[in-house]
Amino acid sequence: MNAILSIKKSSILIFLLSFISVNLCLIFSQIFVYIEHANPEFSGVYFKDWKIFEVGDAIGEKGLPWIIPYFDGTASISRVVRVFPNYLIFKPAMWLTGFFLIRYWLLNKKVLYSLGIINKDVKKFVFFGVSSAIFLIIHSIFLGVKFDFAIYKLFRRIILVLFIIFEITAQFYLIKILYQNKEILKRYIKNKVLLIKKILVYTLIIVAVLIFPFLPFNNLKILKHILEWNYFIGVITFYFLTFFMWKKQL
Repeated sequence: MNAILSIKKSSILIFLLSFISVNLCLIFSQIFVYIEHANPEFSGVYFKDWKIFEVGDAIGEKGLPWIIPYFDGTASISRVVRVFPNYLIFKPAMWLTGFFLIRYWLLNKKVLYSLGIINKDVKKFVFFGVSSAIFLIIHSIFLGVKFDFAIYKLFRRIILVLFIIFEITAQFYLIKILYQNKEILKRYIKNKVLLIKKILVYTLIIVAVLIFPFLPFNNLKILKHILEWNYFIGVITFYFLTFFMWKKQL
């Protein structure tokens, strides 16, 4: 079935675009390191330049030789991807990811309907999935654009939260349908991988519910950053597993 092959291709592209772009930005953010020099004309006054490039921004300005935010929580994903030249990588990658996300959810609808699986939850995962992709595109467009308005900052945060909520909700409804019809789909999917995906989605939901009340507390910034990076890996792993869940069609 050509649609299943298209799902496999879209899912692996979603994973690779997200994973590679974010981690490339993480590496580049640590190339741009601030170096402070004493100003010979004024005692005690320092000026800054860049270790490698003359323009840009750096996580290294905090004096850390190398960071791994998955474990140390030094910076948020937004902090890493919104600076020059990282946004030149991240934004196009997210626009492409958004396109493949929309394609992914529509293709799943097509496959289920072609197999005679008509379920009210199909429309739900399509709605939440396509909406999450649109929120991701909107978020990436405004990322790094600076306006000193509280309402603008609130808008960006709401868009990001909506992306996460809608994405996890879409994943939940899709897994629910697949699991309910796993006997019909056993010719097409690997049930062991489907089970792993179910455990992953339920874990993401539980973690989201547990950490949501603590988001307003600034003194938990490091912990929130660690959770953010690892949660990101969890969300895109859903698509990585999709690639292996669908069997090759002869």
